[in-house]
Amino acid sequence: MEIKVLDHQTIDQIAAGEVVERPASVVKELVENAMDSGADNITVEIKDGGIAMIRVTDNGCGIPKDQVAKAFLRHSTSKIRTADDLLEIKSLGFRGEALSSISAVSQTEMITKIANDLTGVRYVINGGEEAEKEEIGAPEGTTIIVRNLFFNVPARRKFLKTPQTETSAIVELMQHLAMSHPEISFKFMQSGQIRFHTSGNGDLKEIIYRIYGRDAANEIVPIRFENEFLRITGFLGTPTITRANRNFETCFINGRFIKSKLIAKAVEEGYGGYLMQHKFPLYVIHITLPPTRLDVNVHPAKWEVRFDEQNKIAEWIAHAVSETLAHKEMIKTASLPGDTPKETATASKPLSEKVYMPEPFEVEAKKRESLQLLTEEVNSVEPPKGQSESAFKPLSVTDPVNTLSGNVIKKAEAIVVEKPTQMNLFEEKILQKDRRNDYRIIGQVFDTYWLIEFEEKLLLIDQHAAHEKIKYERILKQVESGFVAAQSINPPIIVSLSGQEEAVYHEFRDVFAALGFETEPFGGNEYAIRSVPTELFGCSEKELFLDIMDELLEGPIKGEPSVIRSKIASMACKAAVKGNMHLSLPEAEKLIDELMELDNPYHCPHGRPTIITISKYEMEKKFNRIVT
Repeated sequence: MEIKVLDHQTIDQIAAGEVVERPASVVKELVENAMDSGADNITVEIKDGGIAMIRVTDNGCGIPKDQVAKAFLRHSTSKIRTADDLLEIKSLGFRGEALSSISAVSQTEMITKIANDLTGVRYVINGGEEAEKEEIGAPEGTTIIVRNLFFNVPARRKFLKTPQTETSAIVELMQHLAMSHPEISFKFMQSGQIRFHTSGNGDLKEIIYRIYGRDAANEIVPIRFENEFLRITGFLGTPTITRANRNFETCFINGRFIKSKLIAKAVEEGYGGYLMQHKFPLYVIHITLPPTRLDVNVHPAKWEVRFDEQNKIAEWIAHAVSETLAHKEMIKTASLPGDTPKETATASKPLSEKVYMPEPFEVEAKKRESLQLLTEEVNSVEPPKGQSESAFKPLSVTDPVNTLSGNVIKKAEAIVVEKPTQMNLFEEKILQKDRRNDYRIIGQVFDTYWLIEFEEKLLLIDQHAAHEKIKYERILKQVESGFVAAQSINPPIIVSLSGQEEAVYHEFRDVFAALGFETEPFGGNEYAIRSVPTELFGCSEKELFLDIMDELLEGPIKGEPSVIRSKIASMACKAAVKGNMHLSLPEAEKLIDELMELDNPYHCPHGRPTIITISKYEMEKKFNRIVT
């Protein structure tokens, strides 16, 4: 077999395959170049899912005329000079492959101008071959137009998805880019229509509002953590907006969107008992690290990174998330049927369709318009006989009454309009020991739920979830303190382990001991369990032991705390009092007292709520005692 050197065109097309996978790949590379150029205003336009045309326009620094052709050569870049520069990369691009790869499989046109030049330059390159170059009048910045993607590589073109699918991928990419740099204004247009536009005012929450909608934006809390090694900022979704997959977990490292199992696991560990099993949080976080602490030159599309001291980084992230959520009240408010406003029906639409969201100023304008109508209606009521007109001072739109105030507007006792005071679940604390005397236990329903009157709210406590959380916290504290009360078993439980399981057993024998499992070799591949945690005695000890073994085998970070916590959660669930089990009043009082002692009493270890609340207002509205 004769070995031959491939021709230049074939080499370029092969190289392009690593960088240009689909139209979204082109958009990513071009927009990141625009961001690296210092642009704060970037517009992306596409036709036919980006297959027919992609145009990216920016107001960045532009490219000097004499360097335009050089920019399309393979491995030509302004961002690094030597291999040592790879250790401290601060730009999004650095390999010098994007323009070369894109132009090798498309018909590409660039118009660019730098600040000090009177004119710009137009450069056309088709399939890697230069076609035109001319001076042209142009604004400062760069515009790149990519037409007929994969026109010369039909084998690649036929594997592209439908234009709708390719458009959806670009929409998702643009959303990530917008969240990565809120200080940049991004505009995305499809076939001449604006689909997505951000202001560039630096407000990440505004972008989350535009992407995920009002309901999600109302259920996020800010996170901020900083030490000498890293900084974490962004927003965490509350447990009410969890998802069935990790598609809503968004993380940026030094402004770059990345996909990291390490970070995903760390964040989920920080959520701890707030999440139900097989549910994942919504979050958008920015992590800033010194460039020397990570390697971004790992994946062709730069989606992945490697970390220096990854276990420490995971620990800091988990701690930051846990601390943020620990100081927020997480009691779920129950809504009675018919209370959901119609405008929230759009929440089920795909993200790509949820691009036109009302601006905050539009929302405020509607509030004031509604309030104006309300006050006119109230002021139109005549005072009752015997009462002076002055006793009924007309209301004004500027009065301190609004849809969130909870005030009651009365006039002549003819109309009563009340809006609910939404308890600030993140600031007001209900389950506090010093408020115990304010509770009145009404009783138990369905042998599962306890009803409690508290101020102007009805609390419902799930006895199983509450007891499960109490046991979980109790065992966890024992583990953290280094002393778990253990119950001896006679005769011992014998388990047989495979070779791989034996290796894990020997590596993590201390983990089992920390959980209260006293074990010892019993001959061959068999081991004896001679004691188990006292709290869990009689709760399928052998099954729990093997479950822990399985998770230690599968865990990407062996021995991480989340493995232990998840198994403690399982053990606590099996040992807790069940639903459909009658409790006496003293037992219920003891349960509630113990629940109030916990740091996070609002969710069981699997994320289910232990307590929900129904307001007096909602009840009175259902009984028509309130006219709205």
